[in-house]
Amino acid sequence: MKRVPPKTVKRKAKPRSTKKTLTPGKILRYSLALLVVSFLVAMAYNYRHGLLYYLGFKSNKRIEALGKKEERKITDLRIYEIVSRHKDKVFGIDVSHYQGEIDWDSVHKGSNDFPLKFIFIRATAGKNSLDRRFKTNWQKAREYGFLCGAYHYYRPNENSVQQADNFIKNVTLKKGDLPPVLDIEQIPSKQSIDSLKSGLKRWLDKVERHYGMKPVIYSGESFYTDFLREEFKGYDLWIANYSFFDDEIRPEWLFWQFTDRAVIKGIKGDVDVNIFNGSQHQLKSRCKR
Repeated sequence: MKRVPPKTVKRKAKPRSTKKTLTPGKILRYSLALLVVSFLVAMAYNYRHGLLYYLGFKSNKRIEALGKKEERKITDLRIYEIVSRHKDKVFGIDVSHYQGEIDWDSVHKGSNDFPLKFIFIRATAGKNSLDRRFKTNWQKAREYGFLCGAYHYYRPNENSVQQADNFIKNVTLKKGDLPPVLDIEQIPSKQSIDSLKSGLKRWLDKVERHYGMKPVIYSGESFYTDFLREEFKGYDLWIANYSFFDDEIRPEWLFWQFTDRAVIKGIKGDVDVNIFNGSQHQLKSRCKR
């Protein structure tokens, strides 16, 4: 008898799920993407005044193009954002022979973007160097009614007393002038950090005795934090900090040099811009009496 093979019953295949499984890798990528988007949104809001400037809401203002166009825009965005946040403060610039011949009439007329009230001018450097444009800049800045201050560029491998003598010999401060400034930015190559600190104190002490005014210390934020903060706590600070992520002057800074790339009418090339941490009246109260 011939056997008939049993019939096979075909089972219907279960429909595949359309749901996508989120693997740990995908979750990480989505989280990072969300974090980046959130960061960009936060930055856009934080710098909304500068962004509005470039989106055309302030079309009556123009900036001279310097360097690469996009880099210039980023720089100016930060500058205008910081300016918008410090309308109650006082703005000024610092200059030296690197700015060349300055058209002081144009600087004086200025623009509403930078209501300049004070000028710091490099006077001397090291033990025997006089800035070749100091006398002209000093005279002109005074003639145009700016509050004026002189600063000395300290050379860490040269004698500190001779450097103080160089500054004193070339700078005469009158009533209404800002305090003298010691600019220190470099570590020494021929002496220790402790010797540098001792030399800085000798310069500061001698200059203070001569003018009857406590000098201001200028330095980069990192340099001051790493080498000067502990020993020079009693001095007013003028700090250079150009970080894109800093947009408010700190309480411990008397002056903040927030950019070295501003465009000022009457001056060729980039210029440092500074904020005084107070009002015009408070700035005048710190001047020589």
